[in-house]
Amino acid sequence: MLLKIEQLQFSYSKEKSLFENFNLEIEQGKIVALAGESGCGKSTLLSLIYGLYDWEMGNIWLEDTKLFGPKKNLVPGEKNIKLVAQHYDLMPYSTVYDNVGKFLSNINLQEKKEKVIELLTIVGMEKFLHEFPKNLSGGQQQRVAIARALSVSPKLLLLDEPFSNLDFSRKITIREKLLDYVKRENISLIISTHNLQEIMPWVDQICILDNGNLIENNTPINIYNNPKNEYIAKLMGEVNVLTEEEKKEFGLKKTFYFPEQITIDNYGIDAWATESRFAGGYYWNKVICKEKSTIMYTNEKIFGNIKIKFNS
Repeated sequence: MLLKIEQLQFSYSKEKSLFENFNLEIEQGKIVALAGESGCGKSTLLSLIYGLYDWEMGNIWLEDTKLFGPKKNLVPGEKNIKLVAQHYDLMPYSTVYDNVGKFLSNINLQEKKEKVIELLTIVGMEKFLHEFPKNLSGGQQQRVAIARALSVSPKLLLLDEPFSNLDFSRKITIREKLLDYVKRENISLIISTHNLQEIMPWVDQICILDNGNLIENNTPINIYNNPKNEYIAKLMGEVNVLTEEEKKEFGLKKTFYFPEQITIDNYGIDAWATESRFAGGYYWNKVICKEKSTIMYTNEKIFGNIKIKFNS
């Protein structure tokens, strides 16, 4: 086991604990999504793992090494862990090249240059080698900080909302290069996000927090196929929520149906399509089924009387 958190307790104030008897285990080489609404504790948990805060009770282990907060470390942070949070701690008067190459050996300068360029290419910043961080946007600084973190090949990399400052087209390219790289290099990654859809194809494990509580810890496919509650279901994407009465009326067992799980079926339930909007690779539709407003996706525009099926 790479990371083990045992009965962790942490609070910002004496009145209320954010984490209480918190437990989590993460295996080597896994990409883990840490998800939840704003304020659920995602960023705080990453900071605790890295050693930026002291906790009241419990233990955090990286393999066989017990981790500590700033009271027991002269320099906050753990050498085998790298955290890229919202404050990037770049050297303002050193170039992007020098920032990323800070921890790389100078014995072979050509190898060092090739490695820096490789890492900057992963994050889409290879054209900014000689630029200074102060001249970069916040999103660009974040990407430089990610490249610098990768340069030391940490056992565990912690990324706090790394794609939040990227436009859609750039996000697609950088996401694939970055997540493929950490997989190839066997770097374990915990990535906090409020948008699971953008990283789900690369994720091995999803941990969902709600007010400091770990309410779900499973594979993406298991969570998607059987969300435990509405909070979890809505984190997975747009979803239709059925009441117990509606489930009984429709003859269904599940409570949550994602739009792609509802299809047109000649032998299905009568419905009326009131809206059908082009959404790129599909049409977003609103249909009324037994007075229930339902969202479904189709390949073609629909309108009027249709029959639909809720698929498990």
